Amino acid sequence: MAKKRILYLHPNLGLPPKNKKLDRFFAISTDVEGDVLHALQWSKPEEVEAVLGPGSYPVYQCGTFRYHWFLAGQYSGVARRLHAFRFFIRKGLELLKEQRYDCIMAYSHMTNGLLGVLLKLLTARPLVIEIATSPNLVYITERPRPTFGDYLRKLYSDLCLHISVLSANNVHLLYPAALQPYPLLHKAATTVFHEFVPVNEVPPRSPSAERFVLMVGAPWYLKGIDSLILAFHKIADQFPDVRLKIQGYYPDRTEIDALVANHPRIEILPALPYHQTLERMSQAELLVLPSRCEGMGRVLIEAMALGLPVVGSDVGGIPHMIHNDVNGFIFAAGDSDSLAQRLTQLLSDADLRQRLGERGFQMAHQQWDEKAYREAFLLMINRAIGKA
Repeated sequence: MAKKRILYLHPNLGLPPKNKKLDRFFAISTDVEGDVLHALQWSKPEEVEAVLGPGSYPVYQCGTFRYHWFLAGQYSGVARRLHAFRFFIRKGLELLKEQRYDCIMAYSHMTNGLLGVLLKLLTARPLVIEIATSPNLVYITERPRPTFGDYLRKLYSDLCLHISVLSANNVHLLYPAALQPYPLLHKAATTVFHEFVPVNEVPPRSPSAERFVLMVGAPWYLKGIDSLILAFHKIADQFPDVRLKIQGYYPDRTEIDALVANHPRIEILPALPYHQTLERMSQAELLVLPSRCEGMGRVLIEAMALGLPVVGSDVGGIPHMIHNDVNGFIFAAGDSDSLAQRLTQLLSDADLRQRLGERGFQMAHQQWDEKAYREAFLLMINRAIGKA
């Protein structure tokens, strides 16, 4: 049976992982092939080749997929957006005319989704849109008091969402209720499955003698770091041997440091490469994801693949991943008292941590591994082209 062939639009400015086993396009290469149009933050081909090797620019082969790079770092401001738009449309049309594709895919419902809609209109190819966030919460949960600009961006997001979803042949959702706040979109054809996580590449857990609770993510308010710090202040005296470690990219720590208030057992740590982050996670007692907006939270599956119990807020796709008293606990987003209760419950009971961690490990390796992702991805493609 011939492999399905897709043209994928990817706006992410970062390079794919050098280890191809961590790349989802490599993972799905057993069933799917195609081309990926990918923007990069860099401005010179040498910067790409320094990481991915000689000959990796302008085209880089990964499994049965070819990456085609747009060097966005050559431009700034509006010029960057215009040149990116031109690249995606021009290169997309060039490839679509040269080769057979079963469908076009676009990551995100935003401008990238609109580019996918335009390519669909110009070529009559089926379209799949991947929604990578909680669309009803995007932009208005990034700071304590949303600005007028935030509400304008939210309005633009909702407009893009409706155009993208209503134009798509299938929509990839990370959790079933993602479109529930939007009545006009309730009848959209959807496939619900997790974001790609290379579960089988996660190393075995290596517990540390140091007891600590870990949170990984940024920006600080959207990820609910303030709630976690306040919760830890409430329980710190009860657990004098436990530390709180928060890892992420926080260019302005003014408000975080004010919340920490020089507490000797709260550490704010810089972001680390993937494997070093997994190593730190493997040493933690539990992982917390207290987000105010979250499509899924890859870090939850990574933590469960390590056998960690997890605690998460009740927003977006988090309750779809965490089942209360099965593999972790859910608390009300922004409620530091509720979070403190869950932390107390877990830190006080080693047997409970082990039970939840073992069940999470089973779920990660049975429901959310590479094989499950490949099967769901192929089902989504088949539904889009009408062959499911």
